[in-house]
Amino acid sequence: MLHLRLITPADRTDDVVRLIEDTVGTAHVCVLPDAARNPSGDVVMCDVAREAGDELLQELRELGLDKSGAIAVENIDLSLSSHADKAEDDAPGEAADAVLWEQLSDATHEESTLSVTYVAFITLATMIAACGVVLDNAVLIVGAMAVGPEFGPLAGICTAAVQRAPRLALRSLIALLAGFAAAMAVTVGFSWFMDGVGLFTEAKLAADRPNTGFVYAPDWFSFVVAVLAGAAGTLSLTSAKSGALVGVAISVTTVPAAANAAVALSYGDAKQTWGSTEQLLLNLLGIILAGTLTLLTQKWLWAKQHERNPIRARRRP
Repeated sequence: MLHLRLITPADRTDDVVRLIEDTVGTAHVCVLPDAARNPSGDVVMCDVAREAGDELLQELRELGLDKSGAIAVENIDLSLSSHADKAEDDAPGEAADAVLWEQLSDATHEESTLSVTYVAFITLATMIAACGVVLDNAVLIVGAMAVGPEFGPLAGICTAAVQRAPRLALRSLIALLAGFAAAMAVTVGFSWFMDGVGLFTEAKLAADRPNTGFVYAPDWFSFVVAVLAGAAGTLSLTSAKSGALVGVAISVTTVPAAANAAVALSYGDAKQTWGSTEQLLLNLLGIILAGTLTLLTQKWLWAKQHERNPIRARRRP
């Protein structure tokens, strides 16, 4: 269940309450007249099944409530109420399958912004991965994958493609490309420093690396893994079951490939530099392709579900 807290102008409260009551899957409607001060107006609260939340939010925005008042949404971890149980039973579909597009857009907007923190995380992840590829240490590679924040802008590009949001697409693309460029540039300098103090050597990079050699040898298997990871990552963002995201972070080789390319570049190893760059681009393409197709499929399936069981239908007492 979701909890909605709305600030409505006094002359729109009746319309808002009517909309809520006409939406299948809502319960616990409360109206507090003149309770809001900034902006001024009434406060309306209700609980709504996640399955019905997206359409209700769209209807509230069509009433202009996001401009004339306010809309706040919270997840309810526990609700002991027969009314809530009935609301969830009445709402079509399953909560885990429902996509809250407003929440997804907001989350990807925040995660896909080029910020100091984002650049710091992706740079640190790339430097950790650089140590991993030189030492052929799988533990460091896994750690770098977990630290890397690149899935945020990748998800932003997928969301922008489905929602037709060019500004989000541009912001995400800038964060992705500029972030990797900055991280790789810093890692080249880091590699020179590590070589200068004797911790990195070209011989270690050129030696057989059974644990990390795959990061500069792109093949169809790499692309398949990236596609599967992209689909799983997108599902983890859009559904109520988000625990899979950590697993996705260690399933693809974006940051390690970027790190290997940077280290190889510092030694002038064109073969590994190009191979790692191909690996990086292949994985990015696979994730974006799978993520976009996953969102399109979810959107189509949920539209079909709503056609069979409309959300906007008058409930009878």
